[in-house]
Amino acid sequence: MTSKKDLSERDICTKYIQPALEKAGWNLQTQIREEVTFTDGRIHVRGNLTSRGKKKRADYILYYKPNIPIAIIEAKDNKHSVNAGIQQGLNYAEILDIPSVYSSNGDGFYEHDRTCTDGRIETELNLDKFPSPETLWQRYKKYKGITTEAQERITTQDYFFDGSGRAPRYYQQIAINRTVEAIAKGQNRILLTMATGTGKTYAAFQIIHRLWKSNTKKRILFLADRNVLIDQARGNDFRHFKDKMTVIKQKKIDKSYEIYLALYQGLTNYDEDKDAYREFSPDFFDLIVIDECHRGSAAEDSAWREILTYFSTATHIGLTATPKETDSVSSAEYFGDPIYTYSLKQGIQDGFLAPYKVLRISLNVDLEGWRPEKGKTDKQGLLVDDRIYNRTDFDRNLVIDERTEIVARKVTEFLKKTNRFDKTIIFCVDIDHAQRMRAAIADENSDLMAQNSKFVMQITGDNDEGKRELDNFINPAEKYPVIATTSKLMTTGVDAQTCKLIVLDSNIGSMTEFKQIIGRGTRINEDFGKRFFTIMDFRGVTDLFADPAFDGDPVRVKELGQDDEFESPEDELEANEPITDEDGDEIIFVPPADDPGIIDGGDIVAEPREKYYVNGVNVAVLNERIQYMDGNGKLITGSLKNYTRQKVREQYQSLDDFLRKWNQADKKQAIINELVGQGIVFESLKEAINKEMDIFDMICHAAFDQPPLTRAERVNNVKKRDYFTQYGEQARKVLEALLDKYADEGIENIEDMKILQVKPLNEFGSPLEIVKLFGGKMQYLKALAELEKEIYAA
Repeated sequence: MTSKKDLSERDICTKYIQPALEKAGWNLQTQIREEVTFTDGRIHVRGNLTSRGKKKRADYILYYKPNIPIAIIEAKDNKHSVNAGIQQGLNYAEILDIPSVYSSNGDGFYEHDRTCTDGRIETELNLDKFPSPETLWQRYKKYKGITTEAQERITTQDYFFDGSGRAPRYYQQIAINRTVEAIAKGQNRILLTMATGTGKTYAAFQIIHRLWKSNTKKRILFLADRNVLIDQARGNDFRHFKDKMTVIKQKKIDKSYEIYLALYQGLTNYDEDKDAYREFSPDFFDLIVIDECHRGSAAEDSAWREILTYFSTATHIGLTATPKETDSVSSAEYFGDPIYTYSLKQGIQDGFLAPYKVLRISLNVDLEGWRPEKGKTDKQGLLVDDRIYNRTDFDRNLVIDERTEIVARKVTEFLKKTNRFDKTIIFCVDIDHAQRMRAAIADENSDLMAQNSKFVMQITGDNDEGKRELDNFINPAEKYPVIATTSKLMTTGVDAQTCKLIVLDSNIGSMTEFKQIIGRGTRINEDFGKRFFTIMDFRGVTDLFADPAFDGDPVRVKELGQDDEFESPEDELEANEPITDEDGDEIIFVPPADDPGIIDGGDIVAEPREKYYVNGVNVAVLNERIQYMDGNGKLITGSLKNYTRQKVREQYQSLDDFLRKWNQADKKQAIINELVGQGIVFESLKEAINKEMDIFDMICHAAFDQPPLTRAERVNNVKKRDYFTQYGEQARKVLEALLDKYADEGIENIEDMKILQVKPLNEFGSPLEIVKLFGGKMQYLKALAELEKEIYAA
């Protein structure tokens, strides 16, 4: 009879843990989930290759109802103690917002009660004493502060299921549950902060649906500031509201619906007597959800504020990737602290968002400035002011044709090295700059423009042809347009899943706008090969990555109080994000010359700022540098060699320590993967060292200052030692072929059994026939280990 100590962890789950749960009253079909994977595994990038890191997986999650998790169990085999899994369980419970944590080895359960603040927080239980669902639900209610039957009825309202099997990710589940719980307890101003690309709209739909179905909120308004945000919501998640939902258009109001989607511009006329939202009574809506609320809920545009103030009795939920606070938008907090934050950094670590690398390109005129010679006139004959122009002036006050051309050339060179049909967004200073950049890109890619004139398109608020192509640009299945030049129109709300290159040629001082722009690249689309993206920076904008605000604690959205002052109109126009009309067109506010900041007669007038346009200037690249993310999601700012040295020495105390572990490893790939997980980018390190060598030599050279050997040199050393004579003729030829493969491709590939299926090794027979030449698989693996030992012999 098999001893309990000999049973695997799976056997312990099947024979002991699961029967104990069912005996305690847990429903196997609806309340118990086994081996729950809740992250996708971080994506690691090597050159243009990617691999997934380890996924987080809980052995058991127990639910009171679907998507309301109330307990977690970590299982171990019986060689471990009963409490061996408790720390891992606690780690997962903190991530998943679960109050009850258990560890089990099949002998019993070890419990940790996260609601306990007085007395025994941990207890050992017999196998037949596991708590019932009702017991742990009471504990969950205590954890969440649910105290009344009405609160319980709302918080247990079912999620919407469409039969497709789609379920919320763990962070969406937390955001949805916390919001519904907060509203059930009477909170009326709520902020959710979720990074771009993490599914805020889906979370909003589930929140609205649960509150609507439970009759907590009967009439609901979903507000956004871009048509594309409304269209995406209506066509995707919100479509399930069917005939109960309407989109407010042309300011026409029909009060017979329950769910309303609207642009805030579609509810206002900038004229108090004509504002469309006033056709509703102030208490018409029970709930207002404000998408991308960082753009308008505070001081930038009073239209948002007017709507929210008018419907002040409703519950307001703000959704944002980038809550903001500025000196002027301050004093009285509007939403308060976020009830949940899911950051870009966490999304990348979990493998739900794409990592990125940064290519910084410095131009001479940007770093050194440019001063016109005396009497210099521009292309229109205007005398250019005699001063030093720098990066903040270019394309805003002064245009240098050669600068635009070199940016277009570098973008094209990069795409030629990677893939010329990778979707690319180029962010420009303004519409004029986007127009000129489109022309420069077209000139650099005349061969592809001849195949399709939509290879590059200007997509800006004033360009109807470009805006019509926006849907095609963001559609992964559409090949064209490939490159979009834009100024502000594509900073938010554009779900560009396959965008692989973001080019920054605009002076972005706002952290909010910067986060939104980076968010254009963070979505993953495995079907179309999008697992990471590159940021090409011509303006030093990526210095903002070093700002603690980039991925530190989210700042708050602030409401402007009665006694607070706005920024001056000039500052607002310079610093703040664009305002768009009902069709999503960018509105450019230009004050009359005699009264800065006042819009005469309510009309909005667009007038270009005077610029100088010059050419004949020597523009050159002074410096190019690639930066990568480390294991904590921060950019590596020093040299890759120094970073590698630091990370290897954190793992291995000395060269002898590394050599011992390398030689003892059954597969060298395991050590390589461990170091890749620390953020070491071997492909880029090889480029930095500029010498063809094995990863082993790269590590020894970078971390321990050892003189490196090339793979070819290592192969020659093996051949000189006449090592193969101990094997038969055919087996010897297989090892020689493996050695040649090592010389060409490195150690990682020859450790994979699949190598036996490719040329020239498949010429010796099938993998089964090849291993028989050595006497079987074990003997083949032993011979391979001996070969590796010879390769790395001193």
